[in-house]
Amino acid sequence: MRKFTVAGLLMTITSFLCAQDINSIINVQEARRIENKLASDEMRGRALYSPELDKAADFIASEFKNAGLQLPPDAKSFRQEFSMISAKQLTLTATIDHATIDPKNVIVITSQPHVKIDQSSGYETAMLKAGSDYRAEVTKWIGYKKNVIIVVDTSFAKRFTRLASAKSNMFKSDNNVVFVLGTAIPSQFSIDMTNEITEKKLANVVGILPGKSKKNEYVIFSGHYDHIGVLKNANGADSIFNGANDDAAGTTAVILLAKYFKKLNNNERTIVFVAFTGEESGGFGSRYFSNQYDPATVMAMFNIEMIGTESKWGKNSAYITGYERTDMGTILQKNLEGTGFTFYPDPYPMQNLFFRSDNATLAAQGVPAHTISTSKMDSEPNYHRVSDEVSTLDLDNMTMIIKSVALSSRSIVAGKETPGRVKMEESK
Repeated sequence: MRKFTVAGLLMTITSFLCAQDINSIINVQEARRIENKLASDEMRGRALYSPELDKAADFIASEFKNAGLQLPPDAKSFRQEFSMISAKQLTLTATIDHATIDPKNVIVITSQPHVKIDQSSGYETAMLKAGSDYRAEVTKWIGYKKNVIIVVDTSFAKRFTRLASAKSNMFKSDNNVVFVLGTAIPSQFSIDMTNEITEKKLANVVGILPGKSKKNEYVIFSGHYDHIGVLKNANGADSIFNGANDDAAGTTAVILLAKYFKKLNNNERTIVFVAFTGEESGGFGSRYFSNQYDPATVMAMFNIEMIGTESKWGKNSAYITGYERTDMGTILQKNLEGTGFTFYPDPYPMQNLFFRSDNATLAAQGVPAHTISTSKMDSEPNYHRVSDEVSTLDLDNMTMIIKSVALSSRSIVAGKETPGRVKMEESK
Protein backbone atom coordinates (compact mmCIF):
# COMPACT_ATOMS: atom_id res chain seq x y z
CA MET A 1 0.00 0.00 0.00
CA ARG A 2 1.34 3.39 -0.96
CA LYS A 3 2.15 5.51 2.10
CA PHE A 4 0.70 8.99 2.42
CA THR A 5 1.82 11.86 4.57
CA VAL A 6 -0.78 13.37 6.85
CA ALA A 7 -0.87 16.51 4.73
CA GLY A 8 -1.22 14.48 1.54
CA LEU A 9 -3.97 12.38 2.99
CA LEU A 10 -5.91 15.43 4.14
CA MET A 11 -5.63 16.90 0.64
CA THR A 12 -6.93 13.66 -0.86
CA ILE A 13 -9.91 13.57 1.49
CA THR A 14 -10.57 17.23 0.79
CA SER A 15 -10.71 16.50 -2.95
CA PHE A 16 -13.62 14.17 -2.30
CA LEU A 17 -15.53 16.78 -0.32
CA CYS A 18 -14.30 20.05 -1.72
CA ALA A 19 -17.82 21.32 -2.37
CA GLN A 20 -18.47 21.34 1.35
CA ASP A 21 -14.96 22.52 2.31
CA ILE A 22 -14.46 19.98 5.09
CA ASN A 23 -11.30 21.72 6.23
CA SER A 24 -13.24 24.79 7.33
CA ILE A 25 -15.23 22.64 9.77
CA ILE A 26 -13.02 19.71 10.77
CA ASN A 27 -9.58 21.16 11.34
CA VAL A 28 -6.76 21.05 13.84
CA GLN A 29 -7.60 24.44 15.32
CA GLU A 30 -11.17 23.37 16.17
CA ALA A 31 -9.99 20.00 17.48
CA ARG A 32 -7.49 21.77 19.74
CA ARG A 33 -10.09 24.27 20.97
CA ILE A 34 -12.53 21.53 22.02
CA GLU A 35 -9.84 19.28 23.46
CA ASN A 36 -8.35 22.12 25.48
CA LYS A 37 -11.73 22.77 27.05
CA LEU A 38 -12.75 19.18 27.81
CA ALA A 39 -9.32 18.05 29.02
CA SER A 40 -8.40 21.20 30.93
CA ASP A 41 -7.50 21.18 34.62
CA GLU A 42 -10.70 23.18 35.09
CA MET A 43 -12.66 19.98 34.29
CA ARG A 44 -10.69 18.04 36.94
CA GLY A 45 -10.89 14.75 35.09
CA ARG A 46 -14.70 14.78 34.58
CA ALA A 47 -15.38 12.23 37.32
CA LEU A 48 -18.74 10.57 37.77
CA TYR A 49 -21.22 12.71 39.75
CA SER A 50 -18.79 15.63 39.94
CA PRO A 51 -19.72 19.29 39.26
CA GLU A 52 -17.06 19.25 36.56
CA LEU A 53 -18.84 16.40 34.73
CA ASP A 54 -21.94 18.62 34.60
CA LYS A 55 -19.79 21.49 33.39
CA ALA A 56 -18.46 19.31 30.57
CA ALA A 57 -22.02 18.27 29.66
CA ASP A 58 -23.08 21.91 29.47
CA PHE A 59 -20.13 22.70 27.19
CA ILE A 60 -21.01 19.83 24.84
CA ALA A 61 -24.67 20.90 24.82
CA SER A 62 -23.63 24.43 23.85
CA GLU A 63 -21.54 23.03 20.99
CA PHE A 64 -24.50 20.98 19.75
CA LYS A 65 -26.72 24.06 19.92
CA ASN A 66 -24.17 26.19 18.06
CA ALA A 67 -23.88 23.48 15.43
CA GLY A 68 -27.60 23.72 14.78
CA LEU A 69 -28.63 20.28 16.01
CA GLN A 70 -32.22 19.65 17.07
CA LEU A 71 -33.38 18.27 20.38
CA PRO A 72 -34.54 14.64 20.45
CA PRO A 73 -38.34 14.21 20.31
CA ASP A 74 -40.06 15.30 23.52
CA ALA A 75 -36.75 16.49 25.02
CA LYS A 76 -36.51 19.85 26.78
CA SER A 77 -32.74 20.14 26.43
CA PHE A 78 -29.74 18.37 24.92
CA ARG A 79 -29.11 16.78 28.33
CA GLN A 80 -30.68 13.32 28.46
CA GLU A 81 -31.00 13.04 32.20
CA PHE A 82 -31.51 9.86 34.20
CA SER A 83 -31.02 8.68 37.76
CA MET A 84 -28.77 6.09 39.32
CA ILE A 85 -29.63 4.54 42.66
CA SER A 86 -27.29 3.53 45.46
CA ALA A 87 -28.66 1.22 48.17
CA LYS A 88 -27.02 0.87 51.57
CA GLN A 89 -28.30 -2.24 53.31
CA LEU A 90 -29.53 -1.59 56.83
CA THR A 91 -31.09 -4.91 57.85
CA LEU A 92 -31.52 -8.36 56.31
CA THR A 93 -32.97 -11.62 57.64
CA ALA A 94 -33.39 -14.74 55.55
CA THR A 95 -34.43 -18.37 55.91
CA ILE A 96 -34.09 -21.01 53.22
CA ASP A 97 -35.98 -24.28 53.64
CA HIS A 98 -36.43 -23.48 57.34
CA ALA A 99 -32.71 -22.78 57.93
CA THR A 100 -31.47 -19.32 58.93
CA ILE A 101 -29.05 -17.90 56.35
CA ASP A 102 -26.07 -15.69 57.09
CA PRO A 103 -26.90 -12.25 55.64
CA LYS A 104 -23.50 -12.25 53.88
CA ASN A 105 -24.80 -15.08 51.70
CA VAL A 106 -27.78 -13.08 50.38
CA ILE A 107 -27.41 -10.07 48.08
CA VAL A 108 -30.50 -8.20 46.93
CA ILE A 109 -30.09 -5.90 43.93
CA THR A 110 -32.98 -3.46 44.32
CA SER A 111 -33.80 0.22 44.17
CA GLN A 112 -36.57 -0.26 46.76
CA PRO A 113 -36.21 0.79 50.43
CA HIS A 114 -37.95 -2.36 51.67
CA VAL A 115 -38.15 -5.85 50.19
CA LYS A 116 -40.10 -8.64 51.87
CA ILE A 117 -40.68 -11.84 49.90
CA ASP A 118 -41.32 -15.55 50.25
CA GLN A 119 -42.13 -18.51 48.01
CA SER A 120 -45.63 -17.12 47.36
CA SER A 121 -44.35 -13.82 45.95
CA GLY A 122 -44.21 -15.07 42.36
CA TYR A 123 -40.47 -14.82 41.87
CA GLU A 124 -38.77 -16.81 39.14
CA THR A 125 -35.94 -19.07 40.30
CA ALA A 126 -32.70 -20.09 38.61
CA MET A 127 -29.42 -21.82 39.41
CA LEU A 128 -25.94 -20.58 38.57
CA LYS A 129 -24.28 -23.97 38.43
CA ALA A 130 -20.66 -24.86 39.08
CA GLY A 131 -18.60 -24.53 35.90
CA SER A 132 -20.85 -21.83 34.42
CA ASP A 133 -19.46 -18.67 32.85
CA TYR A 134 -19.82 -16.70 36.08
CA ARG A 135 -19.25 -13.23 34.70
CA ALA A 136 -21.60 -13.66 31.74
CA GLU A 137 -24.32 -15.20 33.87
CA VAL A 138 -24.12 -12.59 36.60
CA THR A 139 -24.22 -9.77 34.02
CA LYS A 140 -27.31 -11.32 32.46
CA TRP A 141 -29.15 -11.67 35.75
CA ILE A 142 -28.28 -8.21 37.08
CA GLY A 143 -30.01 -6.73 34.04
CA TYR A 144 -33.01 -9.08 34.26
CA LYS A 145 -36.42 -7.47 33.76
CA LYS A 146 -38.39 -9.65 36.18
CA ASN A 147 -38.29 -10.52 39.87
CA VAL A 148 -35.95 -13.48 40.25
CA ILE A 149 -33.95 -15.46 42.79
CA ILE A 150 -30.67 -16.94 41.57
CA VAL A 151 -28.93 -19.57 43.67
CA VAL A 152 -25.19 -19.21 43.12
CA ASP A 153 -23.28 -22.46 43.60
CA THR A 154 -20.90 -22.43 46.56
CA SER A 155 -17.97 -23.05 44.21
CA PHE A 156 -18.22 -19.30 43.47
CA ALA A 157 -18.11 -18.30 47.15
CA LYS A 158 -14.94 -16.20 46.80
CA ARG A 159 -16.49 -14.12 44.03
CA PHE A 160 -19.96 -13.91 45.53
CA THR A 161 -19.38 -10.96 47.86
CA ARG A 162 -18.29 -8.77 44.95
CA LEU A 163 -21.89 -8.80 43.74
CA ALA A 164 -22.64 -6.23 46.43
CA SER A 165 -20.82 -3.61 44.35
CA ALA A 166 -23.75 -3.68 41.91
CA LYS A 167 -25.83 -1.93 44.59
CA SER A 168 -23.69 1.20 44.32
CA ASN A 169 -25.02 2.21 40.90
CA MET A 170 -28.39 0.87 39.74
CA PHE A 171 -31.07 2.07 37.40
CA LYS A 172 -34.48 2.67 38.92
CA SER A 173 -36.53 -0.49 38.64
CA ASP A 174 -39.61 -2.14 40.11
CA ASN A 175 -37.88 -5.51 39.79
CA ASN A 176 -35.67 -7.19 42.39
CA VAL A 177 -32.81 -9.59 41.67
CA VAL A 178 -31.85 -11.78 44.63
CA PHE A 179 -28.61 -13.79 44.72
CA VAL A 180 -28.30 -16.55 47.31
CA LEU A 181 -25.17 -18.63 47.88
CA GLY A 182 -26.24 -22.27 48.04
CA THR A 183 -26.39 -25.67 46.42
CA ALA A 184 -30.00 -26.04 45.22
CA ILE A 185 -33.09 -24.00 44.38
CA PRO A 186 -35.18 -23.76 47.58
CA SER A 187 -38.78 -24.85 47.89
CA GLN A 188 -39.40 -22.42 50.75
CA PHE A 189 -37.74 -19.12 51.58
CA SER A 190 -38.30 -15.85 53.41
CA ILE A 191 -36.25 -12.69 52.91
CA ASP A 192 -36.83 -9.35 54.62
CA MET A 193 -34.47 -6.41 54.07
CA THR A 194 -34.35 -2.64 54.38
CA ASN A 195 -32.16 -0.15 52.49
CA GLU A 196 -31.14 3.46 52.69
CA ILE A 197 -31.69 4.73 49.15
CA THR A 198 -29.69 7.55 47.53
CA GLU A 199 -30.62 8.91 44.11
CA LYS A 200 -27.98 10.59 41.94
CA LYS A 201 -28.41 12.35 38.60
CA LEU A 202 -26.42 11.77 35.41
CA ALA A 203 -26.86 12.97 31.84
CA ASN A 204 -25.90 12.00 28.33
CA VAL A 205 -25.80 14.84 25.80
CA VAL A 206 -27.87 14.07 22.70
CA GLY A 207 -28.63 16.04 19.53
CA ILE A 208 -30.12 14.99 16.21
CA LEU A 209 -30.22 15.85 12.52
CA PRO A 210 -33.54 14.55 11.17
CA GLY A 211 -33.29 12.52 7.99
CA LYS A 212 -34.89 13.72 4.78
CA SER A 213 -36.42 10.53 3.39
CA LYS A 214 -35.68 7.94 6.11
CA LYS A 215 -36.45 9.79 9.33
CA ASN A 216 -37.12 6.59 11.26
CA GLU A 217 -33.78 5.00 10.42
CA TYR A 218 -30.94 6.09 12.69
CA VAL A 219 -27.17 6.37 12.39
CA ILE A 220 -25.38 7.10 15.67
CA PHE A 221 -22.06 8.84 16.25
CA SER A 222 -20.89 8.61 19.86
CA GLY A 223 -18.07 9.01 22.36
CA HIS A 224 -17.94 9.28 26.15
CA TYR A 225 -17.09 12.45 28.02
CA ASP A 226 -16.52 11.14 31.56
CA HIS A 227 -13.12 10.11 32.88
CA ILE A 228 -11.43 9.13 36.16
CA GLY A 229 -11.30 12.46 37.96
CA VAL A 230 -8.74 13.39 40.61
CA LEU A 231 -6.73 10.86 42.60
CA LYS A 232 -3.94 11.06 45.13
CA ASN A 233 -0.45 10.45 43.79
CA ALA A 234 2.40 8.71 45.59
CA ASN A 235 3.28 11.91 47.46
CA GLY A 236 -0.28 12.42 48.68
CA ALA A 237 -0.95 15.37 46.37
CA ASP A 238 -3.93 15.58 44.02
CA SER A 239 -3.35 14.44 40.45
CA ILE A 240 -5.80 15.28 37.69
CA PHE A 241 -6.51 12.54 35.17
CA ASN A 242 -7.36 14.86 32.28
CA GLY A 243 -8.50 12.13 29.86
CA ALA A 244 -7.51 13.97 26.69
CA ASN A 245 -7.38 10.78 24.64
CA ASP A 246 -9.83 8.81 26.80
CA ASP A 247 -12.23 10.07 25.66
CA ALA A 248 -12.19 13.80 25.10
CA ALA A 249 -10.81 12.78 21.69
CA GLY A 250 -13.94 10.80 20.83
CA THR A 251 -16.21 13.56 22.14
CA THR A 252 -14.30 16.11 20.07
CA ALA A 253 -14.88 13.91 17.02
CA VAL A 254 -18.62 13.75 17.71
CA ILE A 255 -18.87 17.54 18.00
CA LEU A 256 -16.93 18.13 14.79
CA LEU A 257 -18.94 15.50 12.92
CA ALA A 258 -22.14 17.17 14.11
CA LYS A 259 -20.97 20.51 12.72
CA TYR A 260 -19.93 18.90 9.45
CA PHE A 261 -23.09 16.92 8.78
CA LYS A 262 -25.25 19.90 9.70
CA LYS A 263 -23.35 21.95 7.14
CA LEU A 264 -23.89 19.25 4.50
CA ASN A 265 -27.59 19.06 5.36
CA ASN A 266 -28.19 16.13 3.01
CA ASN A 267 -28.53 13.12 5.34
CA GLU A 268 -31.37 10.85 4.27
CA ARG A 269 -31.26 8.93 7.56
CA THR A 270 -31.61 10.64 10.92
CA ILE A 271 -28.22 11.12 12.57
CA VAL A 272 -27.97 10.98 16.36
CA PHE A 273 -24.93 12.54 18.02
CA VAL A 274 -24.38 11.50 21.64
CA ALA A 275 -21.75 12.08 24.31
CA PHE A 276 -22.12 9.35 26.91
CA THR A 277 -21.60 9.58 30.63
CA GLY A 278 -20.49 6.78 32.95
CA GLU A 279 -18.44 4.70 30.50
CA GLU A 280 -15.57 4.39 32.93
CA SER A 281 -17.90 3.16 35.69
CA GLY A 282 -20.07 0.57 33.95
CA GLY A 283 -21.41 2.07 30.74
CA PHE A 284 -24.42 3.61 32.49
CA GLY A 285 -25.00 6.30 29.89
CA SER A 286 -24.92 4.05 26.84
CA ARG A 287 -27.10 1.47 28.58
CA TYR A 288 -29.75 4.08 29.34
CA PHE A 289 -29.52 5.64 25.88
CA SER A 290 -29.77 2.30 24.09
CA ASN A 291 -33.00 1.47 25.90
CA GLN A 292 -34.63 4.53 24.30
CA TYR A 293 -34.35 3.03 20.81
CA ASP A 294 -35.84 0.06 19.04
CA PRO A 295 -32.63 -1.67 17.90
CA ALA A 296 -34.30 -2.59 14.60
CA THR A 297 -34.37 1.11 13.70
CA VAL A 298 -30.65 1.70 14.31
CA MET A 299 -28.81 1.07 11.06
CA ALA A 300 -25.28 1.67 12.35
CA MET A 301 -23.35 3.06 15.30
CA PHE A 302 -19.93 4.69 15.07
CA ASN A 303 -18.55 4.79 18.61
CA ILE A 304 -15.29 6.74 18.69
CA GLU A 305 -12.81 6.20 21.50
CA MET A 306 -9.16 7.13 21.93
CA ILE A 307 -8.15 8.35 18.47
CA GLY A 308 -5.54 10.87 19.65
CA THR A 309 -2.47 8.72 19.05
CA GLU A 310 -1.15 6.71 16.12
CA SER A 311 -2.35 3.14 15.71
CA LYS A 312 0.13 0.28 15.52
CA TRP A 313 0.10 0.70 11.71
CA GLY A 314 0.96 4.41 11.73
CA LYS A 315 -0.83 7.63 10.93
CA ASN A 316 -3.18 6.72 8.09
CA SER A 317 -5.10 4.03 9.95
CA ALA A 318 -7.46 3.03 12.74
CA TYR A 319 -9.09 -0.21 13.80
CA ILE A 320 -12.69 -1.30 14.22
CA THR A 321 -13.68 -3.54 17.11
CA GLY A 322 -15.80 -6.51 16.08
CA TYR A 323 -14.72 -5.97 12.45
CA GLU A 324 -15.39 -9.60 11.56
CA ARG A 325 -18.92 -9.63 13.01
CA THR A 326 -20.56 -7.48 10.32
CA ASP A 327 -19.70 -6.07 6.90
CA MET A 328 -19.66 -2.49 8.21
CA GLY A 329 -15.87 -2.29 8.01
CA THR A 330 -15.98 -3.37 4.37
CA ILE A 331 -18.50 -0.64 3.57
CA LEU A 332 -16.42 2.00 5.33
CA GLN A 333 -13.25 0.95 3.55
CA LYS A 334 -14.94 1.05 0.16
CA ASN A 335 -16.00 4.64 0.83
CA LEU A 336 -12.36 5.46 1.61
CA GLU A 337 -10.98 4.11 -1.67
CA GLY A 338 -8.27 6.39 -2.99
CA THR A 339 -7.60 8.19 0.29
CA GLY A 340 -4.83 5.93 1.56
CA PHE A 341 -6.62 5.51 4.88
CA THR A 342 -7.19 1.97 6.15
CA PHE A 343 -9.57 0.55 8.73
CA TYR A 344 -8.10 -2.63 10.20
CA PRO A 345 -9.70 -5.35 12.32
CA ASP A 346 -9.14 -5.05 16.06
CA PRO A 347 -5.58 -6.31 16.73
CA TYR A 348 -6.33 -7.01 20.42
CA PRO A 349 -9.05 -9.70 20.32
CA MET A 350 -8.03 -11.18 23.66
CA GLN A 351 -9.07 -7.91 25.35
CA ASN A 352 -12.68 -8.28 24.15
CA LEU A 353 -12.86 -4.58 23.24
CA PHE A 354 -16.04 -5.06 21.21
CA PHE A 355 -18.01 -5.48 24.42
CA ARG A 356 -15.98 -3.11 26.62
CA SER A 357 -17.11 0.23 25.24
CA ASP A 358 -20.33 2.15 24.66
CA ASN A 359 -21.23 0.24 21.50
CA ALA A 360 -21.76 -2.93 23.54
CA THR A 361 -25.43 -2.62 24.52
CA LEU A 362 -26.70 -2.08 20.99
CA ALA A 363 -24.23 -4.60 19.55
CA ALA A 364 -25.60 -7.25 21.89
CA GLN A 365 -29.03 -6.56 20.36
CA GLY A 366 -27.75 -7.16 16.84
CA VAL A 367 -27.04 -3.56 15.81
CA PRO A 368 -23.88 -3.08 13.70
CA ALA A 369 -22.40 -0.97 16.47
CA HIS A 370 -18.62 -0.75 16.42
CA THR A 371 -15.91 1.25 18.17
CA ILE A 372 -13.28 3.05 16.10
CA SER A 373 -9.95 3.53 17.88
CA THR A 374 -6.22 3.86 17.40
CA SER A 375 -5.20 3.10 20.98
CA LYS A 376 -2.36 0.60 21.29
CA MET A 377 -3.94 -1.36 24.11
CA ASP A 378 -0.80 -3.41 24.71
CA SER A 379 1.52 -0.40 25.00
CA GLU A 380 -0.38 2.91 25.19
CA PRO A 381 1.86 4.93 27.55
CA ASN A 382 -0.77 7.39 28.83
CA TYR A 383 -3.83 5.14 29.15
CA HIS A 384 -5.56 5.87 32.49
CA ARG A 385 -2.62 7.95 33.66
CA VAL A 386 -2.19 11.57 34.65
CA SER A 387 -0.07 12.02 31.52
CA ASP A 388 -3.15 11.71 29.26
CA GLU A 389 -3.06 15.40 28.39
CA VAL A 390 -3.62 17.39 25.20
CA SER A 391 0.12 17.86 24.76
CA THR A 392 0.52 14.10 24.22
CA LEU A 393 -1.96 13.96 21.32
CA ASP A 394 -1.19 14.03 17.62
CA LEU A 395 -3.93 16.48 16.66
CA ASP A 396 -3.02 16.45 12.96
CA ASN A 397 -3.48 12.70 12.83
CA MET A 398 -6.61 12.87 14.98
CA THR A 399 -8.17 15.42 12.62
CA MET A 400 -7.38 13.16 9.68
CA ILE A 401 -9.15 10.28 11.41
CA ILE A 402 -12.27 12.37 12.07
CA LYS A 403 -12.39 13.38 8.41
CA SER A 404 -11.97 9.75 7.41
CA VAL A 405 -14.88 8.73 9.65
CA ALA A 406 -17.01 11.40 7.98
CA LEU A 407 -16.10 10.20 4.53
CA SER A 408 -16.39 6.49 5.32
CA SER A 409 -19.93 6.86 6.64
CA ARG A 410 -21.35 8.69 3.65
CA SER A 411 -23.22 5.80 1.97
CA ILE A 412 -24.73 4.70 5.29
CA VAL A 413 -25.84 8.22 6.21
CA ALA A 414 -27.27 8.59 2.71
CA GLY A 415 -29.32 5.42 3.15
CA LYS A 416 -27.66 3.76 0.16
CA GLU A 417 -26.00 0.98 2.16
CA THR A 418 -26.91 -0.82 5.35
CA PRO A 419 -24.46 -3.01 7.28
CA GLY A 420 -25.57 -6.51 8.22
CA ARG A 421 -26.66 -7.23 11.78
CA VAL A 422 -24.43 -8.71 14.46
CA LYS A 423 -25.31 -12.37 14.82
CA MET A 424 -26.89 -12.82 18.20
CA GLU A 425 -25.15 -16.08 18.99
CA GLU A 426 -21.82 -14.32 18.51
CA SER A 427 -22.69 -11.48 20.88
CA LYS A 428 -23.59 -13.50 23.96
